[in-house]
Amino acid sequence: MQIPARRITAVIGPSGCGKTTFIRCINRMHELVRDAKVSGKVLVHGEDIYAPGADPVQIRRRIGMVFQKPNPFPTMSVYENVAAGWRLNGDRRADLDEIVEKGLRMAALWDEVKDHLNKPGTSLSGGQQQRLCIARALAVNPELLLLDEPCSALDPIATAKIEELLYSLKQTYTIVIVTHNMQQAARISDFSGFFLMGELVEFDRAQKLFTTPANKLTEDYITGRFG
Repeated sequence: MQIPARRITAVIGPSGCGKTTFIRCINRMHELVRDAKVSGKVLVHGEDIYAPGADPVQIRRRIGMVFQKPNPFPTMSVYENVAAGWRLNGDRRADLDEIVEKGLRMAALWDEVKDHLNKPGTSLSGGQQQRLCIARALAVNPELLLLDEPCSALDPIATAKIEELLYSLKQTYTIVIVTHNMQQAARISDFSGFFLMGELVEFDRAQKLFTTPANKLTEDYITGRFG
């Protein structure tokens, strides 16, 4: 499975098929689960991130992750939430004001929170909290952005804002999104992969996969016959 640069790739499939596990392997976050193991290779710009000596911390800095449930740091302000990643990983001499503003602008949140930067991140609405988490991930300049069902807990208006944001971010970032929403995958993705029982069944351009899938299992899933 080759994930194209500066495009949105959607990972679809029924619950428990391995979608989340797959994207957690892309930034080695699965290693935080006890007894987890992996075989094979994951190449990022030709570099095997599982090669001996590869630093998982640096890999996670290069490959950002946004989770299903918005998770701003509860004791931190909006400003500190965005700055947190940079404080841990970046140049401490950097202009944090500039970094925070840039991250919030990229997440299409600046105009909504610029007068409330000192308020707790948890005081924002659910959709705003999810965009805050995206801003936090973008603040450290990742090469890839992984999102695990980022809209599953959001209303349609907040979901539309996230989708519009991702569509604009793909001009700069390579994005992989896990979603249960077939309509969302068809709307925003350039490529899609269908997983079933832990295996990749089909991977293709989204338009082709959703209109003329090559595998009957894919067709049965996207037409609602199972899942």
